[in-house]
Amino acid sequence: MTFRLSTPLRYSQTLTLAALAGVMVAIFIADTVTDYAIAAAVFHTAVILIAARILPPRLVVILAVACVALTVLSFALTRSGSYDVGIVNTGISIVAIGVTTYLSLRLVAAEAAAHESRERLLRMARVTSLGELTASIAHEVNQPLAAAATSAGACRRWLEQEPPAIDKAIRAADRMVEQTERASAVIARVRGLASGKPPQKSAFDFNALVHEIVAMARDQIERHDIHLRLYLQESLPPVMADRIQIGQVVGNLLINAIEAMAVSTGKARELDLIAEVDGPGFVRFRVADKGPGFRPGEADHLFDAFWTTKKDGVGLGLTICRSIVETNGGRIWSQNNEEGGAMFLVSLPAAAETVS
Repeated sequence: MTFRLSTPLRYSQTLTLAALAGVMVAIFIADTVTDYAIAAAVFHTAVILIAARILPPRLVVILAVACVALTVLSFALTRSGSYDVGIVNTGISIVAIGVTTYLSLRLVAAEAAAHESRERLLRMARVTSLGELTASIAHEVNQPLAAAATSAGACRRWLEQEPPAIDKAIRAADRMVEQTERASAVIARVRGLASGKPPQKSAFDFNALVHEIVAMARDQIERHDIHLRLYLQESLPPVMADRIQIGQVVGNLLINAIEAMAVSTGKARELDLIAEVDGPGFVRFRVADKGPGFRPGEADHLFDAFWTTKKDGVGLGLTICRSIVETNGGRIWSQNNEEGGAMFLVSLPAAAETVS
């Protein structure tokens, strides 16, 4: 066991040390004026226990040595009672002081080590949270930024034509503006989600949201030759949730399904998006693909942070989806598609009022 040199005592520690010295003197007097049969020196252990909680280890050792010295001196000054009993009681008191000092210092050292470990874990958790937040933002803004880049390329092609297609170029520029604004909103929402801010809930037309997300993913759907089928129930009640956050969920599930079918071969690339009433007060959204589906045990980890089946995946998309859905009062789960492939289901609370 090693002790570091103590720093200058604080005022409260000085008072404590003075009080303990007074108690030690009182015990010494009581031990001296009584006969050998009364082992009053054992009460020095209480001084050690108090000192170990407040004073530096070096001072605790000094106090323990002082207690032992007072015990021996008291034995030498005592004049009444059995001398043999006094020797035994003095030995017991010295052993008790020594053992108490050793165990108290070990306990304090163990508590300090545990406190240091907790601090280290807390620092690690903060670093991990920062990393998760950074990765989350990078993951979520990838879609709108990719869409903005596509629109920028289209805008340039329309302008380079002879004569330039000004109207089409303007529409492409408008899409760029929309996507960059969406990226900015996504960053704000992810930061709010990470900091525990409540979602900005409002009633919105879920079918309209699905159409918007599908329009943004249209290029990828066509590039991978995917046959998309929309089954959006008419007169679907509006959803009460944060529209931008739910848009992130729909976009993530749609892109995941596209990427799952893009790597599968020999299967029909069919993707179904279904929105329907899910019992009283809820709307259910299903994304059913014809990709490879889930391997055994895979479904148990789909929503775990940084767990992914993709070669270049981050492993945060579904984690964010679950966090968003649950924060908005809903539920998300997955299962194998009976027709082959995977299926993700989201249940969201419906709003009482209607959306115009």
